Amino acid sequence: MNTMIKLTLGLFTVALLAACGAGSKDKKGDVNDMRVKLEKLKKEKNSLDADIRKLEDQILKADPKAAAAVKKLVSVDTLRVQDFSHYIELQGRIGSDGIAYVSPTGQGGQVRAIYVKIGQKVGKGQVVAKLDDAMARQAVAAAQQQTGVLKARLAQAQTVYERYQNLWKQNIGAEIQVINAKADVDALAAQLRAANAGVAQAQEAVNMTLVRAGISGTVEQVNVKVGEFFSGGTGDGRAQILIVNNSSIKATIPVPDTYVAKVKKGDKVLVVVPETGRAPFETTINVVGAAIDPSTRSFMAEAKLPSDPVLKPNMTATMKILDYEAKGAVAVDVKVVQSDEKGKYVYVMEKSGDKMVARKKVVLVGQTYDGKIEIKSGLSGGELIITEGYQTVYDGQGVSTGN
Repeated sequence: MNTMIKLTLGLFTVALLAACGAGSKDKKGDVNDMRVKLEKLKKEKNSLDADIRKLEDQILKADPKAAAAVKKLVSVDTLRVQDFSHYIELQGRIGSDGIAYVSPTGQGGQVRAIYVKIGQKVGKGQVVAKLDDAMARQAVAAAQQQTGVLKARLAQAQTVYERYQNLWKQNIGAEIQVINAKADVDALAAQLRAANAGVAQAQEAVNMTLVRAGISGTVEQVNVKVGEFFSGGTGDGRAQILIVNNSSIKATIPVPDTYVAKVKKGDKVLVVVPETGRAPFETTINVVGAAIDPSTRSFMAEAKLPSDPVLKPNMTATMKILDYEAKGAVAVDVKVVQSDEKGKYVYVMEKSGDKMVARKKVVLVGQTYDGKIEIKSGLSGGELIITEGYQTVYDGQGVSTGN
């Protein structure tokens, strides 16, 4: 009889492997046909399982002493009640709000001096480079000279006006002379104000030749030399001078629009940065994009991260967004959950009389994550779940852990 059992199992195994092999060779085969084949194999397996149980029952009746030999060797684990969480895992990168391309205030110009080097700490407003200011200084000088001339002319016009005014008070001269003299004073005063504004504008152009850091941080790149033209960026898209401040680090993730109803501001997330070797960073989503990118069909989500020297902009990051959580749940390895025409089930080991047997437990499953599946009903915790050997046991079969 044992030979018959082995032969039956062997034939089933060969049939199953042959079916799987055929499926792997024809990956482009019709999915519906493969599903039909799978259901057929499952029915055949159930039929073979029934035949095996019948044969084992006959063996036990014919030779009660053989009961020990029929016991199936299994491994078990005690089910524990614990919290179950499900995450949406998305790939993104580490970014920073503290990345600044240094740019000139004006139109740019030829570099006369560079005052920083890579790795140097700088403060906001600090001068990092000096551009050619020869023409700007000439403009300042010309504007100042013009104001000098206008000041002299205004002083002369003021004197003339005062004299005409004094004579008119003595009834000497004509009133029109006073009026014209006053008009000259007003016109020259307006010209002087415009000239002073020109001096200020020319001086501002000189100040624009001093290139200053827009933020405090560390100089990350210096891609310009003395004598070259400085405009802020190179022809290949790089910054001529780049400053990075890692005090405001964040994880930036493109989220597919299929999750638009699941991903919200304030959601708990775990951010994994493999290169750091650190444990996942626990944080929350603080920014959710308001628009869908038409080319990628995704929206951006951001989560702030703590300041950490190991975190660098453009590192790869995985954001795990918590979208489901069950307190005090029961979860088992996905692999131990089997299916038949009635639904999902697992096998547990229970005491029956003076022996331990396998018991089939029909279960209702929930979410699946990280190799675990939530059991919503059918198990309550504390059961001895069969973790190895569950594929070949049946309800009521004697089992042993070998201990």
